[in-house]
Amino acid sequence: MEQVNKLDFTGQRIYTSLDTHKKSWKVSIFTEHFEHKTFSQPPDTEVLVHYLQRNFPGADHQVVYEAGFCGFWIHDRLREKGISCMVVNPADVPTTDKEKRTKSDPVDSRKMARSLRNGELKGIYVPNREKVEDRSLIRTRQAMVKKQTRCKNQIKSSLFFYGIVIPEELGDGRWSRKFIDWLAEIQMKRASGNVALKTLLCELIYLRQTIADLTKEIRRLAHAEEYIENHRLMKSVIGISTLSAMTFLTELADIDRFKNLDKLASYIGLVPDVHGSGEKETNSGITSRCNPHLRGILVEAAWITIRKDPAMMMAYNQLLPKVTKKVAIIKIARKLLNRIRYVLKNKQEYVPAVVQ
Repeated sequence: MEQVNKLDFTGQRIYTSLDTHKKSWKVSIFTEHFEHKTFSQPPDTEVLVHYLQRNFPGADHQVVYEAGFCGFWIHDRLREKGISCMVVNPADVPTTDKEKRTKSDPVDSRKMARSLRNGELKGIYVPNREKVEDRSLIRTRQAMVKKQTRCKNQIKSSLFFYGIVIPEELGDGRWSRKFIDWLAEIQMKRASGNVALKTLLCELIYLRQTIADLTKEIRRLAHAEEYIENHRLMKSVIGISTLSAMTFLTELADIDRFKNLDKLASYIGLVPDVHGSGEKETNSGITSRCNPHLRGILVEAAWITIRKDPAMMMAYNQLLPKVTKKVAIIKIARKLLNRIRYVLKNKQEYVPAVVQ
């Protein structure tokens, strides 16, 4: 009778890293003691799961890949198959000078698998699919606003290029309906010039309507069951609008994942970059590592707060003799962030320190 030896990796841990690309993935597999294999495969979780289960049945599989263009769907599908998966910030993967100078997909893949095995990686927070889609609504509006600004600049540049002077009576009402009607009446010397200008104007009108539709949808989302209470609490903070509140709620997802204000401020990017060696310590200003969507909206809200909240205005004025306006507004933004954290953590509306 022929004896068949079945593979059984029960109790053993297998470490797998993915260097993801649109057309293929570079996969590296490490065991506790050695490197098994580095290979390419199609960008398909089913193919990966089949390989792991066929070659390492019963093992405790740990998979890692870098956050990037592919989002979190790989993480979600592997979790559905019972495989633990971690998504990491590419900047947090340990590397050597040699690996930097000989960068390639196999090198990057092996580096991640090795770091995963050594316990050197810390995963980022992965929100659920519903929260990611809600977040995409706000980010899409932000992208449309940037496109609108670019389009406005193109129109103004075109007017300046041809020496077309904006009437004084329209100077203060720039981009009002009256101003846009004036733009529509401009006649260039040739049909080609008219087509170029009208095309830019049509794009602007389309973007304005798109932004209005997205804003309406964001307001509707703010009254959904999962957001309505936290949205109400955040609106009680002076300087926070519906758009600001929904940006925070969708980007943060869960305020409880931050142990304290310092952790939250670090995630948003309201901390300095500090370089210290021996007795010398250099502060190079606010960090470049941040959530740009949150930091930008928070700083904008801080400017509104110092105009509407006497307590914040006083704090800002007290800072100005000591620091620049930019540094002062960042400090005010951190104070505003503390208020936001308080109302969300304690489920209490903010009560102004000064009654207006």
